[in-house]
Amino acid sequence: MDDKKYIRFLQDSPESKALLGWWRGLENNRGDRAALRRCRKLTEVVFVPSYHHLRQELLRLGYVVNSEGLAIVVGLAARIKENSNQYTIANQMALHVANGSARVSGLRFRRLLKIQDRDKLYPAMIRIVALLNSSLNLVNLASSVYWWNDLTRKNWAFDYYTNAPSEK
Repeated sequence: MDDKKYIRFLQDSPESKALLGWWRGLENNRGDRAALRRCRKLTEVVFVPSYHHLRQELLRLGYVVNSEGLAIVVGLAARIKENSNQYTIANQMALHVANGSARVSGLRFRRLLKIQDRDKLYPAMIRIVALLNSSLNLVNLASSVYWWNDLTRKNWAFDYYTNAPSEK
């Protein structure tokens, strides 16, 4: 029997609690937060000690860690100012602004869904975090970018197009 535990980042799961605790800890470690925010590539994220603190915590909890998947989670989490778990990230992208359009345009969203690898996803998601005023559902974001695959993109498409006012 397979005793390996895989990271899923579900609400209230041990790995999600570890992520949220680590993220809150960045408030007291502004140097690492600033260093992570300066990272433009996933490889650079791995050079920051704070990445390794979360990685070690997840390993201690018995999880198998995808280092590249965790790097994108850490790099993006450092840019989040408020954890808003009311909506999924795709719902948040679709929410309308004052002029009635979605916060993230349909064109930008379609381009995002075409991205296959995390190295290209990372800078695109940095822009998305900024468009959403750095207020995102951290656990949903982590789950999505950690497991960036066809299923994730399909779920995002359903969430976005169900709620995008200008795309109906």
